[in-house]
Amino acid sequence: PPSAAPPPAAPPSAAPPSAAPAAASPSVRAPAAASPEPRRDHPYRDLPDRAFWRRAVGTRNPLTVTDLYRKKFAITPEDRIVTAGSCFAQHIARRLAASGFRFCDYEPAPPVLRAEVARAFNYGVYSARYCNIYTTRQLLQTFERAFGGREPVESVWRDPDGFRDPFRPALEPTPFHSEAELIAARESHLAAVRRVFKESDLFVFTLGLTEAWVSTLDGSVFPLCPGTAGGTFDPARHRFVNFTFAEVYDDLRATIGHLRRVNPTVNVMLTVSPVPLTATRAEEHVMVATSYSKSVLRGVAGQLAAEHDFVDYFPSYEIIAAPPMRGMFYEPNMRAVSPAGVDFVMRHFFAQHDPSAHDGAAARPARDVAAQPDPADDDVICEEMLLDQGL
Repeated sequence: PPSAAPPPAAPPSAAPPSAAPAAASPSVRAPAAASPEPRRDHPYRDLPDRAFWRRAVGTRNPLTVTDLYRKKFAITPEDRIVTAGSCFAQHIARRLAASGFRFCDYEPAPPVLRAEVARAFNYGVYSARYCNIYTTRQLLQTFERAFGGREPVESVWRDPDGFRDPFRPALEPTPFHSEAELIAARESHLAAVRRVFKESDLFVFTLGLTEAWVSTLDGSVFPLCPGTAGGTFDPARHRFVNFTFAEVYDDLRATIGHLRRVNPTVNVMLTVSPVPLTATRAEEHVMVATSYSKSVLRGVAGQLAAEHDFVDYFPSYEIIAAPPMRGMFYEPNMRAVSPAGVDFVMRHFFAQHDPSAHDGAAARPARDVAAQPDPADDDVICEEMLLDQGL
Protein backbone atom coordinates (compact mmCIF):
# COMPACT_ATOMS: atom_id res chain seq x y z
CA PRO A 1 0.00 0.00 0.00
CA PRO A 2 1.18 3.56 -0.58
CA SER A 3 3.07 5.14 2.33
CA ALA A 4 1.23 7.73 4.53
CA ALA A 5 1.76 11.38 3.70
CA PRO A 6 4.05 13.24 6.11
CA PRO A 7 2.33 15.75 8.47
CA PRO A 8 2.21 19.29 7.19
CA ALA A 9 5.08 21.51 8.28
CA ALA A 10 4.42 24.22 10.82
CA PRO A 11 4.36 27.76 9.49
CA PRO A 12 7.73 29.46 9.82
CA SER A 13 6.34 32.00 12.30
CA ALA A 14 4.83 29.49 14.73
CA ALA A 15 6.63 28.89 18.02
CA PRO A 16 7.58 25.32 18.94
CA PRO A 17 5.07 23.65 21.28
CA SER A 18 7.43 23.86 24.25
CA ALA A 19 7.98 27.61 23.96
CA ALA A 20 6.38 29.77 26.63
CA PRO A 21 4.12 32.56 25.44
CA ALA A 22 5.69 35.99 25.34
CA ALA A 23 5.12 38.05 28.48
CA ALA A 24 2.59 40.80 28.03
CA SER A 25 3.84 44.32 28.62
CA PRO A 26 2.47 45.83 31.85
CA SER A 27 2.20 49.21 30.19
CA VAL A 28 -1.06 50.50 28.79
CA ARG A 29 -0.33 51.80 25.31
CA ALA A 30 -2.38 53.82 22.91
CA PRO A 31 -3.12 52.01 19.63
CA ALA A 32 -0.55 52.56 16.94
CA ALA A 33 -1.39 55.51 14.75
CA ALA A 34 -2.46 54.73 11.24
CA SER A 35 -1.36 56.75 8.28
CA PRO A 36 -1.47 60.48 8.92
CA GLU A 37 -4.94 61.92 8.61
CA PRO A 38 -6.21 65.46 8.46
CA ARG A 39 -6.84 67.18 11.79
CA ARG A 40 -10.21 66.22 13.22
CA ASP A 41 -12.27 68.30 15.61
CA HIS A 42 -13.55 66.62 18.78
CA PRO A 43 -14.35 67.70 22.36
CA TYR A 44 -10.85 66.83 23.66
CA ARG A 45 -8.92 68.72 21.00
CA ASP A 46 -8.44 72.05 22.79
CA LEU A 47 -8.69 71.10 26.45
CA PRO A 48 -6.02 72.49 28.84
CA ASP A 49 -3.25 70.35 30.28
CA ARG A 50 -5.18 69.89 33.57
CA ALA A 51 -7.67 67.67 31.71
CA PHE A 52 -5.08 65.05 30.70
CA TRP A 53 -3.46 62.63 33.14
CA ARG A 54 -0.15 62.43 31.28
CA ARG A 55 0.36 66.18 31.10
CA ALA A 56 -1.14 67.13 34.47
CA VAL A 57 0.06 64.20 36.61
CA GLY A 58 1.91 61.38 34.88
CA THR A 59 5.01 63.33 33.84
CA ARG A 60 5.19 65.64 36.85
CA ASN A 61 6.57 65.53 40.35
CA PRO A 62 3.46 65.37 42.59
CA LEU A 63 4.66 68.37 44.57
CA THR A 64 4.48 70.49 41.42
CA VAL A 65 0.93 69.52 40.45
CA THR A 66 -1.16 72.67 40.25
CA ASP A 67 -4.64 73.76 39.28
CA LEU A 68 -6.30 71.05 41.35
CA TYR A 69 -8.93 73.48 42.59
CA ARG A 70 -10.75 76.40 41.03
CA LYS A 71 -13.02 78.45 43.24
CA LYS A 72 -16.72 78.75 42.48
CA PHE A 73 -17.17 81.95 44.48
CA ALA A 74 -14.93 84.50 46.17
CA ILE A 75 -14.22 84.63 49.91
CA THR A 76 -13.31 88.02 51.33
CA PRO A 77 -11.57 88.82 54.63
CA GLU A 78 -14.85 90.33 55.83
CA ASP A 79 -16.82 87.11 55.33
CA ARG A 80 -17.77 85.38 58.56
CA ILE A 81 -16.45 81.82 58.20
CA VAL A 82 -17.57 78.91 60.39
CA THR A 83 -16.40 75.30 60.35
CA ALA A 84 -17.70 71.91 61.46
CA GLY A 85 -17.05 68.28 60.68
CA SER A 86 -14.54 65.54 61.35
CA CYS A 87 -11.14 66.01 62.94
CA PHE A 88 -9.46 67.18 59.71
CA ALA A 89 -11.72 70.24 59.79
CA GLN A 90 -9.69 71.46 62.76
CA HIS A 91 -6.66 71.90 60.50
CA ILE A 92 -8.71 73.99 58.08
CA ALA A 93 -10.11 76.15 60.87
CA ARG A 94 -6.64 76.91 62.25
CA ARG A 95 -5.17 77.79 58.90
CA LEU A 96 -8.11 80.05 58.04
CA ALA A 97 -7.81 81.88 61.37
CA ALA A 98 -4.03 82.26 61.07
CA SER A 99 -4.19 83.51 57.49
CA GLY A 100 -6.24 86.63 58.11
CA PHE A 101 -9.66 85.31 57.23
CA ARG A 102 -12.51 86.04 59.62
CA PHE A 103 -12.89 82.69 61.35
CA CYS A 104 -15.73 83.04 63.84
CA ASP A 105 -15.96 81.38 67.23
CA TYR A 106 -19.46 81.79 68.65
CA GLU A 107 -18.74 79.84 71.85
CA PRO A 108 -15.41 81.28 73.05
CA ALA A 109 -13.61 80.26 76.20
CA PRO A 110 -14.05 82.28 79.37
CA PRO A 111 -11.19 84.78 79.55
CA VAL A 112 -9.91 83.32 82.82
CA LEU A 113 -8.96 80.00 81.18
CA ARG A 114 -5.40 79.48 80.02
CA ALA A 115 -5.08 78.46 76.39
CA GLU A 116 -4.14 74.84 77.11
CA VAL A 117 -7.02 74.44 79.56
CA ALA A 118 -9.49 76.00 77.13
CA ARG A 119 -8.44 73.57 74.45
CA ALA A 120 -8.83 70.60 76.79
CA PHE A 121 -12.43 71.74 77.24
CA ASN A 122 -12.92 71.97 73.44
CA TYR A 123 -12.98 75.74 73.24
CA GLY A 124 -11.71 77.27 70.01
CA VAL A 125 -11.60 73.93 68.17
CA TYR A 126 -14.60 74.73 65.98
CA SER A 127 -17.00 77.62 65.66
CA ALA A 128 -18.99 76.16 68.56
CA ARG A 129 -18.28 73.39 71.05
CA TYR A 130 -20.08 70.65 69.12
CA CYS A 131 -16.88 68.53 69.04
CA ASN A 132 -16.38 66.39 65.93
CA ILE A 133 -19.43 65.92 63.71
CA TYR A 134 -18.54 62.80 61.78
CA THR A 135 -21.68 62.05 59.76
CA THR A 136 -24.19 64.07 57.77
CA ARG A 137 -27.04 62.62 59.86
CA GLN A 138 -25.34 63.95 62.98
CA LEU A 139 -25.01 67.38 61.33
CA LEU A 140 -28.69 67.40 60.38
CA GLN A 141 -29.74 66.45 63.89
CA THR A 142 -27.44 69.10 65.38
CA PHE A 143 -29.39 71.70 63.40
CA GLU A 144 -32.71 70.18 64.45
CA ARG A 145 -31.74 70.17 68.13
CA ALA A 146 -30.56 73.78 67.95
CA PHE A 147 -33.78 75.02 66.36
CA GLY A 148 -36.17 72.98 68.46
CA GLY A 149 -37.02 70.28 65.96
CA ARG A 150 -35.62 67.33 67.92
CA GLU A 151 -35.72 66.27 71.56
CA PRO A 152 -33.72 63.03 71.93
CA VAL A 153 -35.11 60.36 74.20
CA GLU A 154 -31.64 59.44 75.43
CA SER A 155 -30.46 62.93 76.40
CA VAL A 156 -28.23 62.28 79.44
CA TRP A 157 -25.75 59.53 80.21
CA ARG A 158 -25.20 58.88 83.90
CA ASP A 159 -21.75 57.47 84.63
CA PRO A 160 -20.36 56.44 88.03
CA ASP A 161 -18.42 59.70 88.25
CA GLY A 162 -21.01 62.12 86.87
CA PHE A 163 -23.12 63.02 83.84
CA ARG A 164 -22.21 63.15 80.14
CA ASP A 165 -23.91 64.57 77.09
CA PRO A 166 -24.52 61.66 74.67
CA PHE A 167 -23.96 64.01 71.74
CA ARG A 168 -20.74 65.49 73.14
CA PRO A 169 -19.43 62.71 75.41
CA ALA A 170 -15.80 63.83 75.21
CA LEU A 171 -16.58 67.52 75.61
CA GLU A 172 -14.64 68.00 78.85
CA PRO A 173 -11.93 66.02 80.63
CA THR A 174 -14.34 65.03 83.42
CA PRO A 175 -18.11 64.54 83.45
CA PHE A 176 -20.54 67.21 84.61
CA HIS A 177 -21.22 67.13 88.35
CA SER A 178 -24.99 67.34 87.94
CA GLU A 179 -27.65 66.94 85.30
CA ALA A 180 -28.61 70.59 85.75
CA GLU A 181 -25.04 71.66 84.94
CA LEU A 182 -25.08 69.52 81.80
CA ILE A 183 -28.40 70.95 80.64
CA ALA A 184 -27.24 74.53 81.23
CA ALA A 185 -24.09 73.92 79.20
CA ARG A 186 -26.17 72.33 76.42
CA GLU A 187 -28.58 75.27 76.24
CA SER A 188 -25.69 77.72 76.00
CA HIS A 189 -24.10 75.57 73.31
CA LEU A 190 -27.25 75.28 71.21
CA ALA A 191 -27.62 79.06 71.32
CA ALA A 192 -24.11 79.31 69.87
CA VAL A 193 -25.00 76.72 67.22
CA ARG A 194 -27.94 78.85 66.12
CA ARG A 195 -25.52 81.74 65.59
CA VAL A 196 -23.20 79.46 63.60
CA PHE A 197 -25.98 78.73 61.16
CA LYS A 198 -27.70 82.12 61.10
CA GLU A 199 -24.80 84.59 61.19
CA SER A 200 -22.21 83.06 58.86
CA ASP A 201 -21.29 83.98 55.31
CA LEU A 202 -19.44 80.71 54.61
CA PHE A 203 -20.16 77.34 56.22
CA VAL A 204 -17.28 74.87 55.78
CA PHE A 205 -18.16 71.23 56.48
CA THR A 206 -15.70 68.33 56.34
CA LEU A 207 -17.36 64.97 55.75
CA GLY A 208 -15.68 62.19 57.72
CA LEU A 209 -17.59 58.92 58.11
CA THR A 210 -20.58 56.92 56.93
CA GLU A 211 -20.57 54.61 59.97
CA ALA A 212 -22.43 55.54 63.14
CA TRP A 213 -24.36 54.23 66.11
CA VAL A 214 -27.99 55.27 66.47
CA SER A 215 -30.70 55.01 69.08
CA THR A 216 -33.31 52.37 68.34
CA LEU A 217 -35.76 54.52 70.33
CA ASP A 218 -35.82 57.59 68.08
CA GLY A 219 -32.98 57.33 65.53
CA SER A 220 -30.72 59.85 67.26
CA VAL A 221 -27.11 59.57 66.08
CA PHE A 222 -24.28 59.40 68.58
CA PRO A 223 -20.81 60.69 67.62
CA LEU A 224 -19.27 57.64 69.32
CA CYS A 225 -20.44 54.16 70.15
CA PRO A 226 -22.07 54.23 73.60
CA GLY A 227 -19.72 52.76 76.16
CA THR A 228 -16.52 54.21 74.67
CA ALA A 229 -16.41 57.77 76.00
CA GLY A 230 -19.40 57.45 78.29
CA GLY A 231 -22.73 55.75 78.67
CA THR A 232 -23.42 52.03 78.62
CA PHE A 233 -23.78 50.04 75.44
CA ASP A 234 -27.11 48.24 75.16
CA PRO A 235 -27.78 46.19 71.99
CA ALA A 236 -31.49 46.67 72.54
CA ARG A 237 -31.14 50.47 72.42
CA HIS A 238 -28.10 51.02 70.20
CA ARG A 239 -27.77 49.94 66.58
CA PHE A 240 -24.90 50.16 64.09
CA VAL A 241 -25.57 51.77 60.70
CA ASN A 242 -23.44 52.36 57.64
CA PHE A 243 -25.19 55.07 55.69
CA THR A 244 -25.73 54.68 51.96
CA PHE A 245 -25.12 57.28 49.27
CA ALA A 246 -28.83 58.09 49.14
CA GLU A 247 -29.04 58.56 52.91
CA VAL A 248 -25.93 60.74 53.10
CA TYR A 249 -27.14 62.79 50.13
CA ASP A 250 -30.63 63.28 51.58
CA ASP A 251 -29.28 64.27 55.00
CA LEU A 252 -26.77 66.80 53.68
CA ARG A 253 -29.25 68.20 51.16
CA ALA A 254 -31.79 68.66 53.95
CA THR A 255 -29.21 70.40 56.16
CA ILE A 256 -28.21 72.78 53.40
CA GLY A 257 -31.89 73.51 52.79
CA HIS A 258 -32.45 74.31 56.47
CA LEU A 259 -29.31 76.44 56.52
CA ARG A 260 -30.40 78.51 53.54
CA ARG A 261 -33.86 78.92 55.06
CA VAL A 262 -32.45 80.65 58.17
CA ASN A 263 -29.54 82.26 56.30
CA PRO A 264 -30.52 82.80 52.63
CA THR A 265 -27.21 84.24 51.42
CA VAL A 266 -24.76 81.82 53.04
CA ASN A 267 -22.32 79.88 50.86
CA VAL A 268 -21.25 76.31 51.62
CA MET A 269 -17.87 74.68 51.09
CA LEU A 270 -17.66 70.88 51.34
CA THR A 271 -14.51 68.86 51.85
CA VAL A 272 -13.86 65.17 52.54
CA SER A 273 -11.42 64.17 55.26
CA PRO A 274 -8.42 62.17 53.96
CA VAL A 275 -8.07 60.50 57.38
CA PRO A 276 -8.91 56.76 57.23
CA LEU A 277 -11.26 55.07 59.69
CA THR A 278 -9.81 54.19 63.07
CA ALA A 279 -12.01 51.10 63.27
CA THR A 280 -15.01 49.62 61.48
CA ARG A 281 -17.98 47.63 62.68
CA ALA A 282 -18.83 46.61 59.11
CA GLU A 283 -18.06 43.02 58.17
CA GLU A 284 -15.00 43.87 56.08
CA HIS A 285 -11.38 44.93 56.37
CA VAL A 286 -10.93 48.45 57.73
CA MET A 287 -9.13 49.50 54.53
CA VAL A 288 -12.08 48.35 52.40
CA ALA A 289 -14.50 50.04 54.80
CA THR A 290 -12.51 53.26 54.49
CA SER A 291 -12.71 53.10 50.69
CA TYR A 292 -16.49 52.71 50.84
CA SER A 293 -16.92 55.56 53.30
CA LYS A 294 -14.74 58.04 51.44
CA SER A 295 -16.21 57.10 48.05
CA VAL A 296 -19.75 57.75 49.24
CA LEU A 297 -18.83 61.03 50.90
CA ARG A 298 -16.85 62.25 47.89
CA GLY A 299 -19.72 61.34 45.57
CA VAL A 300 -22.26 63.20 47.68
CA ALA A 301 -20.08 66.30 47.99
CA GLY A 302 -19.52 66.39 44.25
CA GLN A 303 -23.20 65.87 43.50
CA LEU A 304 -24.35 68.72 45.72
CA ALA A 305 -21.63 71.03 44.43
CA ALA A 306 -22.78 70.29 40.89
CA GLU A 307 -26.40 71.06 41.77
CA HIS A 308 -25.95 74.42 43.51
CA ASP A 309 -23.96 77.49 42.58
CA PHE A 310 -23.58 78.38 46.28
CA VAL A 311 -21.98 75.02 47.15
CA ASP A 312 -18.29 74.51 46.37
CA TYR A 313 -16.11 71.41 46.73
CA PHE A 314 -12.51 71.70 47.87
CA PRO A 315 -10.43 68.55 47.12
CA SER A 316 -8.50 68.10 50.37
CA TYR A 317 -9.12 64.36 50.13
CA GLU A 318 -7.56 64.03 46.67
CA ILE A 319 -4.62 66.28 47.51
CA ILE A 320 -3.59 63.93 50.33
CA ALA A 321 -4.90 60.49 49.38
CA ALA A 322 -4.71 60.27 45.57
CA PRO A 323 -2.26 57.58 44.28
CA PRO A 324 0.21 60.07 42.74
CA MET A 325 0.85 61.51 46.21
CA ARG A 326 2.33 58.11 47.19
CA GLY A 327 1.13 58.48 50.80
CA MET A 328 3.93 60.96 51.46
CA PHE A 329 1.73 63.23 53.56
CA TYR A 330 0.67 60.60 56.07
CA GLU A 331 2.48 59.99 59.33
CA PRO A 332 4.02 56.50 59.80
CA ASN A 333 0.67 55.16 61.04
CA MET A 334 -0.72 55.91 57.54
CA ARG A 335 -3.67 57.69 59.12
CA ALA A 336 -2.70 61.05 60.61
CA VAL A 337 -1.90 63.79 58.11
CA SER A 338 1.47 65.45 58.68
CA PRO A 339 1.84 69.21 59.14
CA ALA A 340 3.53 69.32 55.74
CA GLY A 341 0.45 67.68 54.27
CA VAL A 342 -1.87 70.21 55.85
CA ASP A 343 0.34 73.00 54.51
CA PHE A 344 0.23 71.46 51.04
CA VAL A 345 -3.57 71.24 51.14
CA MET A 346 -4.00 74.82 52.24
CA ARG A 347 -1.48 76.05 49.70
CA HIS A 348 -3.94 74.97 47.01
CA PHE A 349 -6.77 76.67 48.88
CA PHE A 350 -4.95 79.98 49.32
CA ALA A 351 -3.88 79.96 45.68
CA GLN A 352 -7.56 80.60 44.93
CA HIS A 353 -8.58 82.45 48.11
CA ASP A 354 -5.94 85.00 49.08
CA PRO A 355 -7.08 87.30 51.89
CA SER A 356 -4.33 89.82 51.14
CA ALA A 357 -5.62 90.29 47.60
CA HIS A 358 -8.67 92.26 48.78
CA ASP A 359 -8.73 96.00 49.33
CA GLY A 360 -9.01 96.98 52.96
CA ALA A 361 -8.20 93.50 54.22
CA ALA A 362 -6.15 94.84 57.11
CA ALA A 363 -9.02 97.03 58.30
CA ARG A 364 -11.56 94.26 58.93
CA PRO A 365 -13.04 93.98 62.45
CA ALA A 366 -11.60 91.30 64.69
CA ARG A 367 -14.10 91.27 67.57
CA ASP A 368 -15.51 87.81 66.75
CA VAL A 369 -12.36 86.18 65.43
CA ALA A 370 -10.85 83.34 67.41
CA ALA A 371 -7.36 83.67 68.83
CA GLN A 372 -4.82 83.18 66.08
CA PRO A 373 -3.45 79.62 66.36
CA ASP A 374 0.10 78.59 65.69
CA PRO A 375 0.05 76.70 62.35
CA ALA A 376 2.87 74.49 63.61
CA ASP A 377 0.61 73.16 66.38
CA ASP A 378 -1.20 70.48 64.44
CA ASP A 379 -2.46 68.22 67.19
CA VAL A 380 -6.16 67.58 66.66
CA ILE A 381 -8.86 66.27 68.96
CA CYS A 382 -10.20 63.04 67.49
CA GLU A 383 -12.71 61.17 69.66
CA GLU A 384 -12.84 58.35 67.11
CA MET A 385 -9.39 57.25 68.34
CA LEU A 386 -11.09 56.00 71.51
CA LEU A 387 -12.42 53.07 69.48
CA ASP A 388 -8.90 51.64 69.39
CA GLN A 389 -7.97 52.25 73.01
CA GLY A 390 -10.27 49.85 74.82
CA LEU A 391 -12.11 52.63 76.64
